[in-house]
Amino acid sequence: MPRKIARILIALRKLRRRLRRVDVLRVWTLAVLIGVAAAYGVIAFRYAIDAVSGLAFGEDEAGVVSGAASLTPWRAWAAPVIGGFAVSGLLYLADRFKWLTNGRAQGVADVIEARAVSGGHVSLRAGLAAATVSVVSLGAGGSAGREGPAVHLGATIASILNRKLGFTAKHRRALLGCGAAAAVSASFNAPVAGVLFALEVILGNYALSVFGPIAAASVAAAIVTRIHLGDFPAFALPDYGAVHNTIDVPLAALLGVFCGLVASGFLQAVERMTVRVREFAQDRNISYLLLPPIGGVIVGFIGIFYPEVFGVGYEAVTKALNGDYALHLLIILVLMKAAATAVTLSCRFGGGVFSPGLVIGAFMGAAFGAGLSQIFPDATASPVYYAMIGMGAVSGAILGAPISTTLIVFEMTGEYGITVSLMVAVAIATLITQWTCGRSFFHWQLSRRGYDLSEGPQGIILKTMRVREVMEKMPPGSPLPAEADRLEATQSLGEALAKLNEAEEHGLPVVNAAEKDQVVGYLSRVKALAAYNKALIDENIEHHT
Repeated sequence: MPRKIARILIALRKLRRRLRRVDVLRVWTLAVLIGVAAAYGVIAFRYAIDAVSGLAFGEDEAGVVSGAASLTPWRAWAAPVIGGFAVSGLLYLADRFKWLTNGRAQGVADVIEARAVSGGHVSLRAGLAAATVSVVSLGAGGSAGREGPAVHLGATIASILNRKLGFTAKHRRALLGCGAAAAVSASFNAPVAGVLFALEVILGNYALSVFGPIAAASVAAAIVTRIHLGDFPAFALPDYGAVHNTIDVPLAALLGVFCGLVASGFLQAVERMTVRVREFAQDRNISYLLLPPIGGVIVGFIGIFYPEVFGVGYEAVTKALNGDYALHLLIILVLMKAAATAVTLSCRFGGGVFSPGLVIGAFMGAAFGAGLSQIFPDATASPVYYAMIGMGAVSGAILGAPISTTLIVFEMTGEYGITVSLMVAVAIATLITQWTCGRSFFHWQLSRRGYDLSEGPQGIILKTMRVREVMEKMPPGSPLPAEADRLEATQSLGEALAKLNEAEEHGLPVVNAAEKDQVVGYLSRVKALAAYNKALIDENIEHHT
């Protein structure tokens, strides 16, 4: 008898190993499909922005600065204003049909929230509505980035494909990362950066079990993008001369300090303007639907004088790399682009912050290099060199993603000669931003929704695990006295532990929110802590296997 039991156990172990191998194969296969589908989604997203930009400025997104400059001031001003009304209409429809929550488009922060809170689920309707809002916003001249909405679109596609295949929450989160990696890869023609962005920003870990599928999705997306759009860097670089490490690396470190201060100022401007705009609308009982047109008026006014603020801004980056702007104009453009982006995001246009970070960083670096060239002619590298470093330093500090941002700049420029200087500048800029602001742009967005990811998974567990999930259920009994302490079944585990500490009790009865005198269960301190510890262990295993 014991031998039979042992044989059965061995057979079960073998069967479990085989099922795991089949599960891994399913994940890898779906990862490749997600990469292909996300790439086509991003390509369609880019073409849609080009179409709207053509209507607004007579040029596609890559030529929006030239297009806006060729228009009359009134016509250039009107494009983002009309776009603002169109965005309001889309937000109204999305809110009425419950496609988007809180009257706003979605982006990278929502993907992080889906990974941490929702088990990797992203709504299809929310994804399509957010992408549509962002297409109109960016095509009409809103000063924001297309990569954040693209990442959300990639995550939406991943969620659609894996929704009905019976994957575990761990695999759904990994596949969500596949969608994000594929979107970054397709947006920048940067497969390596796509992998690291998904690991660093979306998943927050580098577990070996998720690296393979994410890499497969990113490579698949890059192949599709290169077939349809070509294999070349996003920016063609002029020659920037010789680089002297003994001089240019220390100067890059100094540029990192300036970029860190600029990134900090940008983050604080966006945060404060978002809060002020919300308070202004609430105090005067102004509907959020009026905010996009108001933002369009302001962005359009800035764009009359400085068309470089319109749209994603990659044409402006190319001009800065080619030395088309004077030193004083570059400094003005740093301020104007930051202001226009803060207005765009606070007034509920769709879009992200990565592209504005690149543009602001290019202006900042080119200004720094131009100043050095005037002070030390021929002694340092050209402004192009410092413009590339500024791109990585500012955007990396804003996103709080120094590793993936560094690689994105490498792959966008095709230039690896700036390796040491770029890493030094990005590290210093990120350090300064973390010291002054304490968090990245995405973590600030999540903190406004009540989630703090800065201290790891424990905060999320305490906020998302509910009392009803861990309590001991009890049959209906006599009503609970009004003066008795109690917990509600819908309360979070964190709230329950705080209540237990406040009441100085080893356990408390649990009631329904609707019938607060009807006991439905009991939660002890021991059981609550045991559930919390198990969730922490499971999370730790997922992050390190």
